[in-house]
Formats: sequence, C-alpha cells, structure tokens
Amino acid sequence: MTDFSKNDVNVVKRETLFQGFYRLDKLHLQHRQFAGGMGPVITRELFVRPAAVGVLVYDADSDSVLLIEQFRVGALEDIHPWQLEIIAGLIEPGESSEDVVRREALEEAGVTLGALEKVMEFLPSPGGSDERFGLYVAQADLALAGGIHGLPEEGEDIRVNVMSFNQAMASLQRGRINNAPCILALQWLALNKPRLLARWKKS
Repeated sequence: MTDFSKNDVNVVKRETLFQGFYRLDKLHLQHRQFAGGMGPVITRELFVRPAAVGVLVYDADSDSVLLIEQFRVGALEDIHPWQLEIIAGLIEPGESSEDVVRREALEEAGVTLGALEKVMEFLPSPGGSDERFGLYVAQADLALAGGIHGLPEEGEDIRVNVMSFNQAMASLQRGRINNAPCILALQWLALNKPRLLARWKKS
C-alpha cells in the first residue's frame, strides 16, 4: 500500500467546462507512479459537487427502518428509476452534518430524530467525482411516520416507507435497493443492531 498523497500530484491546468447546479472541470495533471518518478501529463474530467450527508432512521422498539422513495434521473435506465433510499441532502455553508440530517429528516419525512451515530465518510465515485458522503444512523419513533413529503419548489415528490428491518434486508438481497448509501447503511445496521437495541430500545 502506497503512502502517496495529494502532494504527489501536479495540476498543470484546470478549466471549468460547465457551471450549473453542479460543475464539470477538466484537469491536466501528472502524478507519481508506482515504478518511480512522475508520469506524463494526462487529462481527466471531474464532476464537482458539494459534500452530502445521509441518515438511516431506525426505530429500535419496532425493529423498523424508514426509507424514502423518489424518482432519480441517474437511475432512468435502471429497472427501478424510483429509488428506495435513506434520507439525504447537501451540506450548505455553515451547517454541520448533524444539522443537515435533522433538517432533511423533517423536510423529506416529517420525522424528528433522536440519538445520532456516525457510521463513516466515503467517496461514492472517486474515478470522476469529488463528492464526499457522510453516513449516519439515527433513532426515531416511526409509529406515525408515512405520507408524501418534500419541498414542491424543489420539485421533490417523496414517499415515506416504514418497513421492518427484515423486509428492508430482503429488498436489499433481491436488488430492489441498489444505491450505495442505502446498501452501506443497512449492512452497517445489520452488524451493529444488537448494540443499538441495547442502547435505544425502551421496552
């Protein structure tokens, strides 16, 4: 395993090809090679987007999870363009990750979160994007959760699905859940559920 760092990359030129809600840059760069020395100048397109954060909501008393369902243009050619997902959103300047997941839980699901536990941070697609994703699991009472949520001015049409943990894992195993944050969150919960039940279960 290498100990190379960003100091082993020389960005010769960086230009913005497109600027919209997201940005597309073209980088001309060279990087250190495993055999030694710097490699030739290469070009790479980079999809630039803000950091994001997501949360899997878990009710320990009913052993159930909350997943939202909404249309995703990136899944247009998939068998399931309406994705089952965890609650997620972009981090605005001045916001903490915890603030974002609590805000998004209210906006996207009408749920107030209790205890939060950070799972990990990861790069969803480092081959072409600089996005960093923070993943959490949170405790909440899901007895009354449900309905349609989201901000109409942002074109959001979000359905809340509350299902047992076993139902969620069955959906994962048969491929109905196929986006990385949701897969990672459910698999982490499967490994850590006994510990969370001991801490969060009231009865």
